[in-house]
Parts: sequence; structure tokens; C-alpha cells
Amino acid sequence: MNHEVRKMLQKLRKSKNKKISENMVIPQVIKDKIMREFTQSEAMQMVEKQGAPFQRLMAYYQCAIMEVETKFKVLNNEFSLQYDKNPIETIKTRLKSPLSIIEKLNRKEIPFSIDAIEQNIFDVAGVRVICGFPEDIYEIADYFLRQDDIILIQRKDYIQNPKESGYRSLHLIIEIPIFLAHEKRMMKVEVQFRTIAMDFWASLEHKLKYKKNLGDDVEELSRQLKQCADDSAKLDLRMEEIRRNVEKQNRIQQRKRYDIVR
Repeated sequence: MNHEVRKMLQKLRKSKNKKISENMVIPQVIKDKIMREFTQSEAMQMVEKQGAPFQRLMAYYQCAIMEVETKFKVLNNEFSLQYDKNPIETIKTRLKSPLSIIEKLNRKEIPFSIDAIEQNIFDVAGVRVICGFPEDIYEIADYFLRQDDIILIQRKDYIQNPKESGYRSLHLIIEIPIFLAHEKRMMKVEVQFRTIAMDFWASLEHKLKYKKNLGDDVEELSRQLKQCADDSAKLDLRMEEIRRNVEKQNRIQQRKRYDIVR
């Protein structure tokens, strides 16, 4: 931590409520570092206080991730055998960090507890499914949701209705059972579906847009990123049309071969 931030923290720690005073003039970059410092400290204290219950909950979420990931791997294998195609290119998983959980609870102004995490944060467990084409996303999502142990909690379609930034993805919040030694527990998992182009854009957008000290360049950068998102969406549609044409030609050739054999 640099000297300037350390001085600000020392000043804040002397205050009774440990909150940034409205009368203090603090640059935003330093303010962000100060608040993150307090959040990290708070997260460590709360996680240590909860101890085993928190670790157990995180293990349950990890089990739910494995259940969902396995379902998509099975679907992809079935498509390969039955339809000679693999709609899923990659499956990525992540478990939200304790710090991110604390920060999200703070934004919602909800006190930290095990129950608060389960009842208010639906993306602790995350699975991202990367598909080749937009229509693959809807096909795989549909087959996934048809399974009788999957309960759909929430659906947000940012492909049909992109965010203002240009972000595109299909988001599902689902509940899935995990089977433990002495009980069955229903766990929530966020599942995101993207094409390769959508995932490429989202990953780089996050890295570029959240660089510090952009100043007046933020608006221009946002405009350029939005244009790139729109171009990527057009590319997805063009590639999808090419695939349809290829598949159509393949069906024509197959019928011709069948007629010759007859």
C-alpha cells in the first residue's frame, strides 16, 4: 500500500464510525482503495467468525457446479453421437470469492450470514457455457431446462435484449439438488451461455473498461466497445447463416447418394 493511501487509512481508523467523512476531499482512486481495504478486512473477519459453516457452504456450491458441468458434458456427448456435432465449445466454472460475496451483500445492505448468502446471492456458483453459434445456445439451454431435477428461478436474455454497453449473453439462475451422505440440498447456480465471439468481447471489455485513470476517454472507449459488440453480433449471424447453408448442402448430397443406392 502506498504512503498516501496509508495516511488516509490511519486518518479514517481514528474516526469512531470508520466511514469516509463527506468533508474529506479524497481522490476517487484512493477512496476505492480505502473502501476495498476495509472490505477485505471485513471479509476476513466474517469468514473467520463463520469458520466451518462458511467452508461447508462453499463446498456445497462447488458440488452444485460439478453437477451442472456434468449435465452439459453429457448433453454435448449425446449431440456428438446422435447429431454428429458438438454445440458446446468450452465449459468454464467459478466459485465467488469471500471478498466478492461480502461486497455484494454490502451493496444490497444485507448483514453477513450463511442464510443471507443462500437467500440473496444467486451467483456464488457460476458455470459459463461457450457455444459456437447463437442457435446452439438456445437449443442446449432448452434441453438443459427440460431435465426434471432442474428448477428455473430466473432467466435474462441479453442476446435478444443486449445491455446498453453491448454485452450479450443468456443468463439462467437455476436450482439443482446435490446429494450428501444424509441429506439432499437444493443449491442455486448461475449459468451463462455465450458464443465464442460474445465471450471474447466480454473478457476484453472487462479488462479494458475497468482500467484506472481513463479520465475523459471513458465515453469514447464505451462507444468503441459498443461498436465492437455490434460487429461481433453481426459476425455470429453471418457464421450461423453459413452453417445453415453448409448443412443444407450436406442434406442434398446425402439424398443424392441415397437415391443412387436405391
